[in-house]
Amino acid sequence: MAYDSKIQSEQVDALFKAVLSLKTEEECYRFFEDLCTYKEIQSMAQRLQVAKMLKDEKTYGEIEEKTRASTTTISRINKFLQYGSEGYNLILDRLMEAEEAEAEAAEAEKTATTDAPE
Repeated sequence: MAYDSKIQSEQVDALFKAVLSLKTEEECYRFFEDLCTYKEIQSMAQRLQVAKMLKDEKTYGEIEEKTRASTTTISRINKFLQYGSEGYNLILDRLMEAEEAEAEAAEAEKTATTDAPE
């Protein structure tokens, strides 16, 4: 592994390999529901939503209102976005690319349907 992680261990490696082996959203739900508590899953989802909103330049007030995250949590996530390991930025960029690709595909399908002869 080229990245020198502070949390790297054999157990963490096995966990990440397990996550990487998941193929569908349903598999993710099944695995994470067994692995984590409801609160842990909700906390991770909230952090990702906060990171996305920060990257979209939303204010702390807007983020707090929509996500119910504390300003301390928002500030911590902002710190990781600015000075962390680039994990949030990596996944947010990939999610944005996927959303753009889906939107382009939907637009192309819409155009093909409208241009099709009757």
